[in-house]
Amino acid sequence: MSFSLVAAACGSDSDSSSSDATPAATEAPAEDEAPADTEAPAEDEAPAEDEAPAEDEAPAEDEAPAEDEAEAVPTQGGTLRYGLEADVNGINPASSSLSSPGLMMANAVFDTITAFTPDGTVVPYLAESVTPNETFDVWTVKLREGVTFHDGTPLNAEAVQVNFETQRNDPLVGLAVRPFFPAEGAIELLDDLTIQFNLIAGEGNAYLDGVFAGQLGMVASPTWLAATLEDPTLNQAPVGTGPFLFDSRSEDSITKFVRNDDWWGGDVYLDAVEFLPVTDPDTRNELLFNGEINALQTTNQASVGDLQDDDSVQNLIDENGEESFAMINTSVPPFDDIRAREALAQATPLQNYRDLIGLGIASDANQGFTEESKYYNPDVVQQGDNPERALELVAEYCAEKGTDINTVLGESTATCTDGKINIELQWSGPSVVQTRIAEILDEGWDNAGFNVSFDELPQDEHILQTAFAQYNVNTWRQFGATDPSGDNVWLLCRSISGISLNWPRLCDEERDALLLAAQLETDEAVRIGQYQELAQKVNDAFTYIFFTHTIWDNAFAEEVRGVCDRTNADGEPLLCATNGRTWFDSVYIAS
Repeated sequence: MSFSLVAAACGSDSDSSSSDATPAATEAPAEDEAPADTEAPAEDEAPAEDEAPAEDEAPAEDEAPAEDEAEAVPTQGGTLRYGLEADVNGINPASSSLSSPGLMMANAVFDTITAFTPDGTVVPYLAESVTPNETFDVWTVKLREGVTFHDGTPLNAEAVQVNFETQRNDPLVGLAVRPFFPAEGAIELLDDLTIQFNLIAGEGNAYLDGVFAGQLGMVASPTWLAATLEDPTLNQAPVGTGPFLFDSRSEDSITKFVRNDDWWGGDVYLDAVEFLPVTDPDTRNELLFNGEINALQTTNQASVGDLQDDDSVQNLIDENGEESFAMINTSVPPFDDIRAREALAQATPLQNYRDLIGLGIASDANQGFTEESKYYNPDVVQQGDNPERALELVAEYCAEKGTDINTVLGESTATCTDGKINIELQWSGPSVVQTRIAEILDEGWDNAGFNVSFDELPQDEHILQTAFAQYNVNTWRQFGATDPSGDNVWLLCRSISGISLNWPRLCDEERDALLLAAQLETDEAVRIGQYQELAQKVNDAFTYIFFTHTIWDNAFAEEVRGVCDRTNADGEPLLCATNGRTWFDSVYIAS
């Protein structure tokens, strides 16, 4: 939804196809490539991007496109054609559910207030400085002078205020903003280029500056934002301060941006960037191999293997981002009962999934932290591959609550039929891989006490159905914020409403207290303990069934150069890929 805030987290679990955000990390759910592991709303998806990220949490970049010394001088010209896992419903950071593909396109046209370096440090970008008070509940942003939007509107404090208020008032993106700021006095203009953000009193966030590196930090023209409220079709034609100008867009076909010769950040080399949504990962690979595109994003493990086996392809690998999992809606029967949730987990054919879908390329996941992360809890183990225990729980549940009504299954029906629990599995497609995942899960679940029906939806509809709790269980891709505080929005009780970013809709006040304490904690040892405790609480709730750590590959043809040459205005190197997204201001095509 990752929106960065919202969308950063979504997606479907596998490449069919969020945020580091915090307040919320919005990136729309991400699927494995589409919502399945769904990039619900966020920078790195949006709401917020987490903390001044720790080194071991920073996305790993394996094999960044290498510069051939003989071709080290950037040249202007050429069009970069980028294959995306899906399309999105708009490219407006204040109102669109920007999953990874949407955030990728937004990176061409919008700049962010801050940015991450490769080691996870937050540095100014559109801002000249970002400074907290001693309690981290007041943050002051000083903008750079002389920056203008593509329509000539000046970038100033008032423009940032308009963006903030537009995001906060949006029904969906606002879910990643409203929970963290007071209803009144959230923002103050100190002068033409200085703005003050005031968090809820007593809820400081030592890592709020990372939020401004994602969707919540993308600054759009206030003139254009006002126009989109009158004419929503303009959400398809974004206006920012970025290195590329919007040219044209045909949904589910091609979106094109052309070079901004007046970009405040310096020279831009490409003439244009074209984005093509291709939901099937095998087809996406073939387009790259055949020279019809020269870049793509994928999380499909088989596709990653094929790309890495081709010496002509440059692979930018990120294994420290999102996780792929099944996600369970606790707000309606049968999964409002923890016995039904645990039964589904125990019935899940984890090893089959990991062997047939992970292919030994994606590492097994037991929680939202990789084994390399300092926050990893070695005592947390994902339950599964235990059909005997699942059948015991199903029998107990159906004997007691089998006549409860499951309202998600089209026509309302009893939660149990013939001693088995009736559920619907939803995913984002069309995708051969996602369909294969559904078949693998169905085989295990059917043999362990569940009657499973299928619901395949386009990614944007899949995200909305999840936000409105119109699902029993789905495949999703989420978490992976550069700093874990950026994932708070997916877990807090306050993120639950008619439209919810706490997708499972599970409220745990003790967990909330832990999350809020960790976002303020600056003692590393204490913070590690807090997040390890959090991983155990998530495991005990049986709302997520973790499959694998998502492996993102941004693959480039051999002529593409400069992907990892980005810097900010002070010359500091910047992160060049995270959760399937890259940037374009330093990219060029070698002749």
